[in-house]
Amino acid sequence: MTKRIIVTLPGDGIGKTVLNETIRMLDAAGFKADYVEGDIGWEFWKKEGNPLPERTIKLIEKFKIGLFGAITSKPKDEATAELAPELQNKGLIYSSPIVGLRQHFNLDICVRPCKTYKGNPLNFIRRTSDGGFEEPQVDVVIFRQNTEGLYGGVEWSNPPDKVYDALMTHPKFVKNFGNVPRDELSVSTRIFSKKATERILRAAFDYARKYGYKSVTVCEKPNVIRETSGMMFKMAKEINNADYPDIELWNTNIDAQMMWLTKNPENYGVIVAGNMFGDIVSDGFAGLIGGLGFACSAQFSADGIGVFEPTHGSAPKYADYEVSIVNPIAMMESACMMLDFINENEKAQRIRKAISEVIADGKVKTYDMMKMSGRPDVIHKGAASTEQMTDAIISNFA
Repeated sequence: MTKRIIVTLPGDGIGKTVLNETIRMLDAAGFKADYVEGDIGWEFWKKEGNPLPERTIKLIEKFKIGLFGAITSKPKDEATAELAPELQNKGLIYSSPIVGLRQHFNLDICVRPCKTYKGNPLNFIRRTSDGGFEEPQVDVVIFRQNTEGLYGGVEWSNPPDKVYDALMTHPKFVKNFGNVPRDELSVSTRIFSKKATERILRAAFDYARKYGYKSVTVCEKPNVIRETSGMMFKMAKEINNADYPDIELWNTNIDAQMMWLTKNPENYGVIVAGNMFGDIVSDGFAGLIGGLGFACSAQFSADGIGVFEPTHGSAPKYADYEVSIVNPIAMMESACMMLDFINENEKAQRIRKAISEVIADGKVKTYDMMKMSGRPDVIHKGAASTEQMTDAIISNFA
């Protein structure tokens, strides 16, 4: 039987560490694959002026599946300053390679599950009316539109004539910004298309029906952002009425949702939002299940390409520690989403069961689970290393 080929994208910082440990865990779980490494991230920006080389794009085009670690991103001027001397003053502008991947392959469906692990000391708790505490069970799946909105990259500083003239046709722009010198203006757009909006909405409703969630919540801001947020909610109502009448449709504003996620998080099932608000609410719910060390994600295109990644950053300072202390579970859960994507569901469930058992047992905890600051000496204070956490999970495979 031919092995599946997975493109690994280690990226920067701790991305390399958690990806290597995840592959070791996949091997132990019996997943047979060959791995081809793709170049991506800060080192390639510095020495080539491109954090997403064409050769990496071609690898993903060929093999269709990417397992991604993490990347470092820095502000525009800082990024330019770190280019190799021979690349300076050539007009190169840094842009996030993961955003580049999403847009190149139209990875427009992003899925971010946030589910409570029993026994995790970082789980959200709240006070009860009698002075005690309760631990609500969070089981939320966020569907984030991944290619449009504020992440679409259509923006200007000191907008050119055609853009400025177009803006001046809007009465509110004239009233509020018409007297602002053009070279003092920066403009970022928030663009939604009906086609992409329908795809993310239907993906959310399909998931809710398939896995038995009672509700889909549109989390936007239609009372203020009337055109884009308003369009999404209007389309959601139409789709709900026509094709998913068995599923409740809820509507929350992003600001109110951030309050309600710590008031009654157990009430929510599937949440769908545009790019920025989906990013915000998924990080908020991740905090309730233990933080970014437990936050996994998947992103898909209509033509069958999938890229799977933890939502934490590259945390470069941790990458320099002699013994790695970072929590690999978010990366491992992202790999489980990859296994689901390629119909290796039994292996995915085996891994998830082992992770849950290690957390519930409570004997092996990374520094974040022990509520320590991320310093090298946490290992001497009882925290598990990244490798020790992987070993513990592997030891629980039946």
